[in-house]
Amino acid sequence: MRGLKFIFMVATSLLFVAGAADTQQNQISDSEYTKQALSAAPEAVSKGATVVRADKDGKMRTLRAGTNGFTCMLMGADKMCNDRNSMEFIQAVMSHKPPADKVGISYMLAGDEGASNTDPYAMSKTSTNHWVVTGPHIMVFGPPSKALGYSEATDPDPSKPYMMWTGTPYEHAMIPVAAPK
Repeated sequence: MRGLKFIFMVATSLLFVAGAADTQQNQISDSEYTKQALSAAPEAVSKGATVVRADKDGKMRTLRAGTNGFTCMLMGADKMCNDRNSMEFIQAVMSHKPPADKVGISYMLAGDEGASNTDPYAMSKTSTNHWVVTGPHIMVFGPPSKALGYSEATDPDPSKPYMMWTGTPYEHAMIPVAAPK
């Protein structure tokens, strides 16, 4: 139960910061939300994943309990499924704390709306924050990701593996798995 409480705390932080409790998201039914959230991962992962959703007041509720340690959710228009270690990594980013020395995997098979490749806290594109939009991808968090040898360019080619947030404690690998939809 402690793990589920931790996941709620992380997901609440993520959703609050990402503005996921926006009007459009709150207009979809729980069943549609669940369908969209689960589309972030391969079926073999999503079929056993927990699905969480923020209510209008920002409190997390479980739409579906899972069995495999993955949690799927929407963050604004972005859909993601995270294992326990990646949830911890993301919580570290949100709380400005050093991440744990653990490897984590996150699926974003629907791609993303973009993020700064240099500033973990940028919420929108600017002329200087090296915004990058990546199609369907997985993220690998933790120290081993740094040993993969992927591009550390500030303006990477998002159709090839690259490192995001290079030089910060939150550096991680972005690994495209298909062309953008």
